[in-house]
Amino acid sequence: MTAALSRLSFKFMGVRKRHQKWWVDFSFDGNRYRRPSPDNTKSGAQVFEAVLKQKLARGEPTEVIKVEKIIYKDFALNWLETYAKNNNKHSEVQNKESNLRLHLIPFFGNLPLENIKSLDIEKYKTEKLNENLNPKTINNHLTVLRKSLQCAVEWEMLKNFPYVRKLKVPPQKFDFLSIEECHQLINSADGIWRRMIIVALGTGLRFGELIALSWDDIDLQRKELVVRQSFVRGILGSPKNNKFRKLPISDSVYTALKDISPKKGFVFSDIEGRPLNKHTCLRRLHHACREAGLRDIGWHCLRHTFASQLAQGGANLVAVQNLLGHSEIRTTMRYAHITGDLLRDAIGILDSGMNMKSEDSVTMASQARRLSRN
Repeated sequence: MTAALSRLSFKFMGVRKRHQKWWVDFSFDGNRYRRPSPDNTKSGAQVFEAVLKQKLARGEPTEVIKVEKIIYKDFALNWLETYAKNNNKHSEVQNKESNLRLHLIPFFGNLPLENIKSLDIEKYKTEKLNENLNPKTINNHLTVLRKSLQCAVEWEMLKNFPYVRKLKVPPQKFDFLSIEECHQLINSADGIWRRMIIVALGTGLRFGELIALSWDDIDLQRKELVVRQSFVRGILGSPKNNKFRKLPISDSVYTALKDISPKKGFVFSDIEGRPLNKHTCLRRLHHACREAGLRDIGWHCLRHTFASQLAQGGANLVAVQNLLGHSEIRTTMRYAHITGDLLRDAIGILDSGMNMKSEDSVTMASQARRLSRN
């Protein structure tokens, strides 16, 4: 990929110097144009480029040499290098690179930018569904495709980009533990894993935030911690949405943390102080589940449990949103699982109100009869 990028790097420059001569070399409306500048200076070439672009935009004839159309593969590799790496976190760049390399480039790679139409996108969706890919995964691909084509328009390499219609995704199912199951799980674990489970259930931290938690982030005296970093694919970076958040520490979490020693480096680490491995942590959690007689769950289930118990206990959803670090309240709403008991309580309020009105009506009717007799 690096070699391909080096061959393509000149394609998207406005002006460049070659063999002591300044050239304009730019892309416009899906085509590449180049011509030597009549003023052999960089500033002169920049002015010449601007004039040529204005003529092309107005549809006026020019003597610019028109070169080959830009195909999606060439553009996508350059976009990954110049846009994604400048504007996205390392983990996001990795995801984009993987989506392009494994899915988008094999399908759209040889198509000129201007030839990518909505019909091609629909065919792509059909092909990926036939490969049994999850609709949510396919939508992630489409997000990358749309953003890359949007940048092509912004960079004047494409006049407009096709409409990208995402697939409908069924509501996400959330697995969470009951309070009794939480106690069973905690009592079936020991050592660092017991403490880790307690902290996860008591803070709602994402797994990457949990294993990245440092003693520098914890103030036991004030009973609070700050979420300021997270591990994603083994890379330590900022939390999701790039937002720090401060959380109060409950008594159970405080008790679990105060007994850990020494209080330096990562809170949860191996015996040499190194970050914990994701697969090791999942294996130990599954072991605790089996010891407790529970189904196998992932660490994210403990985050679901934290949010669900708060929501069902009547906690303010904006407060829950801040505790979880969600950028949008609608994401938090998905954790507010409505149980049959809560629905019955809601209907009970209506019944209570109706009964009060009925009793008031009987009282008023009785009073009216007494007055009429008098």
